[in-house]
Amino acid sequence: MSDIDNEIENETEEPVEEVIITGKLDIDLTGDTFEQLKLSQPILNCVKKVGFTHPTPIQQAVIPPALKGDDLIGLAQTGSGKTAAFVIPMAERLAESKNITGLILCPTREIAIQTKAFLDLFGTDHHLSTVCLIGGMRMGKQLNDLKNKPNIVVATPGRLIDHIRRKSLTLEHVQELVLDEADHMLDMGFMPQIRTILSMLPKKRHSVMFSATMPPAIESLARQFLNNPTRIDILPKGGAAVKLTHQLFLVNSEDDKKNALIHLLKNTQGLSLVFAARKIDIDWLDRTLEKEGLSAAKLHSDLSQKDRTQTMENFRDKKCKVLLATDIASRGIDVPGITHVINFDIPDNVEDYIHRGGRTARAKAEGLVSSLGLWKDISLVKKIEFVLGHPIPRQTIEGIKPFVEIQVPAGGRRRR
Repeated sequence: MSDIDNEIENETEEPVEEVIITGKLDIDLTGDTFEQLKLSQPILNCVKKVGFTHPTPIQQAVIPPALKGDDLIGLAQTGSGKTAAFVIPMAERLAESKNITGLILCPTREIAIQTKAFLDLFGTDHHLSTVCLIGGMRMGKQLNDLKNKPNIVVATPGRLIDHIRRKSLTLEHVQELVLDEADHMLDMGFMPQIRTILSMLPKKRHSVMFSATMPPAIESLARQFLNNPTRIDILPKGGAAVKLTHQLFLVNSEDDKKNALIHLLKNTQGLSLVFAARKIDIDWLDRTLEKEGLSAAKLHSDLSQKDRTQTMENFRDKKCKVLLATDIASRGIDVPGITHVINFDIPDNVEDYIHRGGRTARAKAEGLVSSLGLWKDISLVKKIEFVLGHPIPRQTIEGIKPFVEIQVPAGGRRRR
């Protein structure tokens, strides 16, 4: 079972305070104003209060058709303002009621918390209340929140189904549905939960999916749940952040990978985010780096929500400059200042590679993605290069013998 699957299957009940996300990113903006998007004055007041001046390209493209009630598939790179692109139309279209009329499904707790915090900015003046239903928080507190008759629910699928089974909420009045990070929400690991939830929603509803990637097979699956959706795609070629530099270190052993990681971390300014495949690898890397005098924090699904929240706060506040994570952190982690993403383990699919890299080069910033690989990873590298549209430059580190790939020239004879 994957780390993300555990996010749904093994949600615990531990008290934790909700996180309020503050601060604005320097995102590329259009020349239009929010007034030109024909938003109501109460929403415009909220937009001004948040500090938004001009919409981003994805907001400019999505908000008008979403306001009309068109079903949408929205594709844009991370850090482009996607959350506002679905929150603003939802807040505009919904009115205060005693029923749950808006539902936002998120793949991870962190994304759900950040989305709820954004909705709270609009809720005060627009009279819309939101509840966040995720694992790692006490069920009792969530039950009390639901008794206050929220208008919008932001949830991870597993915890939402828990509440449905407890009959602590009903989805029969939902008018607005958002599936955030749709490519990951609809992969095979999430399909049973998604189908269960969708079967309980009204057939007549407005549905929107957003993602930083949308492979054809997943898009085909997504179209089963949307009514003649409009596809809005403003992704750069390959889906990767535009100001992202990629490099690859091919070595001969796991020990060489470890030494390469240590070298990279000791020569990196700013924050580094290191991805490994398994939780056991994260724990091993943590011990290894500690012996080298490198302080790191860990993030994976076995940690309590309280510990995960504290870890992210420490990383965001630069109290620790290295975060070791499984792919649970590749989606929705929004931390300005990450300059270097390191793939200690190259992911099995291109979408995860794109999402990992999306943690750096946010908005107008530049970033670096370094991947450490063995001979067995070359086939994965070729797939990534195909999607990126260019080879990933090979780099070496003094003192670490590189693995030399076998080249196949035009004549057909193989050489090293």
